[in-house]
Amino acid sequence: MARVKDPNKEPGRIRQMWDVFKMTRRYDSRIVLYLLLSLLGPIVVGVIVAFIIARNDILPFVLYIIIGVLVGVLLTLTVLGRRAEKAAYSQIAGQPGAVGAVLKNSLRRGWQASEMPVNVSPKTQDAVYRAVGRGGVVLIGEGPKSRTQRMLEDERRTVTRILPNVPVNFLYVGPDPDAVPLHRLAARLRRIKPVLRKQEILAVSNRLNSLGKGGLPIPKGIDPMKARAQRRAG
Repeated sequence: MARVKDPNKEPGRIRQMWDVFKMTRRYDSRIVLYLLLSLLGPIVVGVIVAFIIARNDILPFVLYIIIGVLVGVLLTLTVLGRRAEKAAYSQIAGQPGAVGAVLKNSLRRGWQASEMPVNVSPKTQDAVYRAVGRGGVVLIGEGPKSRTQRMLEDERRTVTRILPNVPVNFLYVGPDPDAVPLHRLAARLRRIKPVLRKQEILAVSNRLNSLGKGGLPIPKGIDPMKARAQRRAG
């Protein structure tokens, strides 16, 4: 008797990786080249090292090649995950709520942030998001800098009024040439110079949340739950 597939069963790891690859390939024409280089590079290095160091000893010779293969596979999965994340975020770049999707899915531990903006312009749908981490308070403008800069300044005055000793940084995600690309936002946050300890991060975040300004509805145009980027494969 033939087995009936369970439609609710999650696909296996190999199927998930293949789906991630197909999605990435649609938006990244170089993905095949990057994956081949990341896979074959360590293998070639492993073979060369094996010939140089262990040519006359079969066990170390094989081990060097196996290590090269394992490193190649790991590097390939890492490259696929990063390129997939970039491709996923490229689909929502420029849409209202895109910054919130990044803050929800890509921030590592040590950061406190919400996918909901703390300020939204009803007319232009420009928004301001807030994140708290080792670098202090970071206000992120979503939209053209010419329109969001004043919104960020207003929010900074609110923050410094209740937390005068905590530094406030600005980041802009929008169409401007010097804006932070959406897929690099999380990495840019981590590059900010640390000024707060772990215990202070939570205290600052709780103090800001007590203002009651968080949780503004995301502007229409994007659902972060549906636009969630693929997590790193492997």
